[in-house]
Amino acid sequence: MRQYVSVWRLPGAPLLLVVGVAARLGGGMVSLSLLLLLQQANGHYAQAALACSVYALTTAAASPVVGRLADRVGPAPVLLVTGVAYPCCLVLLLVAGMNDLPLGVVLAAAALAGVTFPPLTAAVRGTWNSLTAHDAEVRGTALAAETALFELVFVVGPLLVALCVALWQPAVALATAAAVTFVGTLVVARGQAIRSWRRAEEHIPARGLGPLRVPGFAALLVTALGVGFAFGGIGVAVPAYATAYVAEDAESVGGILLGVWGIGSAAAGVWFGSRPRPGARLRRLLVAVAGSLAILAAMPNALALGVALVIGGATIAPALTVQNSMVGLIVPRSMLNEAYTWLVTVSIGASAAGVAVAGLIVDRPGGVVWAFLLAGASVAAGALVAPTAFTHTGDRKPAAV
Repeated sequence: MRQYVSVWRLPGAPLLLVVGVAARLGGGMVSLSLLLLLQQANGHYAQAALACSVYALTTAAASPVVGRLADRVGPAPVLLVTGVAYPCCLVLLLVAGMNDLPLGVVLAAAALAGVTFPPLTAAVRGTWNSLTAHDAEVRGTALAAETALFELVFVVGPLLVALCVALWQPAVALATAAAVTFVGTLVVARGQAIRSWRRAEEHIPARGLGPLRVPGFAALLVTALGVGFAFGGIGVAVPAYATAYVAEDAESVGGILLGVWGIGSAAAGVWFGSRPRPGARLRRLLVAVAGSLAILAAMPNALALGVALVIGGATIAPALTVQNSMVGLIVPRSMLNEAYTWLVTVSIGASAAGVAVAGLIVDRPGGVVWAFLLAGASVAAGALVAPTAFTHTGDRKPAAV
């Protein structure tokens, strides 16, 4: 564990690892708690789903703009402003939902919440790149730890929503998400690591398409698109599999299956971060992820599917770790925040598309099998265009190895 000790000793690292992840638990709670709140208020899933879609789409659309602003003025001021504005918008959304206000008001509040979503993930990952600028091995370990811990957001977040709903109601879950994000974001923004941000001497401000023009970055986004589409589809296909093959408590079984998938990924991420990886290549890791998803189509029962998800999940965090590391290698430091927000934006949009397509497929005879195969094919397609390794050159144009 010497690699992780080295990461822990970096200035401000404990705050990034602990509070930086806890602050994002709210993000893992909002969509589900909003869906349940609005469905409870008006009895319709359609309007609730529409509000969740507006929230997701506005988050995806605004993130690159917010990221570019963070690259110009620093992540701390942007986090401080959005860390206050976002919870306030969630409170507006909570009031609109609880009082069953007109749909237009609810959608406007959802859009405001999406626009003000704090760019925590981009800021944290950009900061890790800055802290480890002179040690590629420590950078890989730091991003592996970040990726593995971030996986827990998608496991713990829904569990917290379920707990709040069981003990109280969906409104409490949404209020909790607002409070966690408010406190966590402000603490991270005031931390040593984030406040130590300094503009590079060779700073090249992004203009126009910004990092999208950097050689290799568009290809990296294609891999994120493939993975995001696949993950969205799996989020529908696994519960649909449980409904088709499990006689009792199918919804609970579906949730458990998705949970063990995330746990397998987090555990593998921790292991991967402690290993030397001079030969690690994104393309190979994505092929492994694609195979782990396609093989799910052959699972005969829920137990076998669970085992396959745990084993296959072990391929995910390593692939995402290398993907996140390559952003710092390909993109100039002056565009890192925007680049990471683009990665998040593409992933969110692709995931939403994956959910929609899988939803159409799984209702058809044999549809679950085809949904699994489509998820594997999506990741494999991204692997075909995955960029090779790059030499980090600061704010100069990177050169392919």
